[in-house]
Amino acid sequence: MNVKDSEIKDLLTQYKKFSVYGLSPDVAKPSYYVPLYMRNHGWDIVGTYPKPHDEGGFKIYDRLGEVPVEYRKFVDVFRSSDKIPLVVDEILTTGGVEVLWLQLGITHPEAERRAEAAGIKVVSNRCLIIEHKKWF
Repeated sequence: MNVKDSEIKDLLTQYKKFSVYGLSPDVAKPSYYVPLYMRNHGWDIVGTYPKPHDEGGFKIYDRLGEVPVEYRKFVDVFRSSDKIPLVVDEILTTGGVEVLWLQLGITHPEAERRAEAAGIKVVSNRCLIIEHKKWF
């Protein structure tokens, strides 16, 4: 993670639109209720998920490359840690990502270093709800 704790509020203030990689249709999963919480607190969110769904009224794309660039600047990831190298591959291939946020419990130091080397700000093992409540 190359973002200092003191920089998180600025990131959340600067990026009011973002994409949730793995936005689930299951309302009991954090990958659904975290984006819902953030949307209810003023953020504009779209998601990617391999199967189309319209749960929660979110616009869902099949893959990151389909996401409009203004939502691709900040990517919040809900995938297991072992899948992060593939996510970083997709991010680097697709382009346009400025912030890679890996949710609580998700880390992959090698993949994070590759993203950082490409100039991407990386936050790992952090929950957006916890950070929102802390800073706002």
